[in-house]
Amino acid sequence: MLDFYLIQDDEPKPDYPEQANLEFAGGLDHKTFENLQNKGVIGSQYDYYSDFRWGTKMIEQQSTNVNLDKFKKDTDLKKLIDILEKAKNKNSGLIAYCD
Repeated sequence: MLDFYLIQDDEPKPDYPEQANLEFAGGLDHKTFENLQNKGVIGSQYDYYSDFRWGTKMIEQQSTNVNLDKFKKDTDLKKLIDILEKAKNKNSGLIAYCD
């Protein structure tokens, strides 16, 4: 599972989320992540097995991309939208850790 946690843009990257008491935002399984990459929603530069981070500007950009009408009924996308909305509501970025 790829677990996403809320993190402020200016906060340093912790080695693991518990170290900084980060709030869990949600997770994506490998198949969902792969589907979203194949649909062009998540860029190919992101690797499921490597930690990565999206700042608030990236969250805003991703949110704009995923709210297009052609994706509204996509169940894979719904999972990502839920994670992005949590970050937007807290004016936060996201950091992903694969467990």
